[in-house]
Amino acid sequence: SLMKNLKLKLIRKKIDKLDDKLLNLIKIRTILVNGVLKQKKFKNQIIDRTRIKEILTLIKKKSISRKIDPKLTKRIWNNMIRAYIDFEKRNFKKK
Repeated sequence: SLMKNLKLKLIRKKIDKLDDKLLNLIKIRTILVNGVLKQKKFKNQIIDRTRIKEILTLIKKKSISRKIDPKLTKRIWNNMIRAYIDFEKRNFKKK
């Protein structure tokens, strides 16, 4: 129906607006990751398993307390971490 289509369009518009905000946050996160990367002297410092575990544990706790599906956020952060590891490997410059 027409109402259903309008409602769907409205929801999708809100998702698009939210995606814009997420892109801005990703830009800021990338700048910060770049700052971390500059501190790393060796390529083998890129993957910090302890830090990754720390992040995922924190995200799980925060997700549960905010009533967000922790499986969803774990998957998002796992993918984001993997993407940033790839980004760091591509941008790592030996000093």
